[in-house]
Amino acid sequence: MRKIITIYLLTLISFQIKAQTDVFDALLKTYVDKNGNVDYIGLRKNKAILNVYLKQLEKTIPGKNWSTDKAKAFWINTYNAYTIKLILDSYPLKKITTIKRKGRNAWKIPFAKVGNEMYSLDYIEHKILRRWHDDPRIHVGINAASKSGPKFVNFAFTEKNINTKLEKLMTHFINDPTKNKISINRVEVSKIFEWYQEDFTSSITLIDYLNKYSSIKIQDGAEIIYSNYDWTLNEK
Repeated sequence: MRKIITIYLLTLISFQIKAQTDVFDALLKTYVDKNGNVDYIGLRKNKAILNVYLKQLEKTIPGKNWSTDKAKAFWINTYNAYTIKLILDSYPLKKITTIKRKGRNAWKIPFAKVGNEMYSLDYIEHKILRRWHDDPRIHVGINAASKSGPKFVNFAFTEKNINTKLEKLMTHFINDPTKNKISINRVEVSKIFEWYQEDFTSSITLIDYLNKYSSIKIQDGAEIIYSNYDWTLNEK
């Protein structure tokens, strides 16, 4: 089956497909399972296919006239693709937090080339996605390759699917008992809600935000605890 999919990917490349996102989408569907576990060994054997997508990113200059949805999808895909590259270039490893280059951690290395610029993952997340798009759902779209994070998606985001997909991902994440434990008067939630609290509570309380997606309605004044974060690699 893997051979068939690889042939399909190479066929897409050979025909110079119009939407290069299709290459990344097919790659994710092949090597990321429905639970967000990643086959990094398989991906490493087919780095050439990932590189096709990265080469396209290098040639792409995000347009000022792009819609918010198009720009958001583009930059989330970019973040995730370069996160995969970073892992593959350092593999095998147990945690992304062990990656260091010239005194910089994984998120501060300026290695992601888009257009004529070099970016770090931190820059893409904090200066582009968080600053310009003001959408807390980006935190379930971008992925830090860790067990405690939201599941790594097995599809590419597009201008058309970005809002629907982010809504589903946030609903799944908040109601996933392995990531968040929710009851009426007590919640033990992911550190993501503490690290980026200002994103989730810019206009409402954290309880109100959780209640937008939670299947269990939490009472105002419920106790909030932030769980420990497991940085173990999200591999199969």
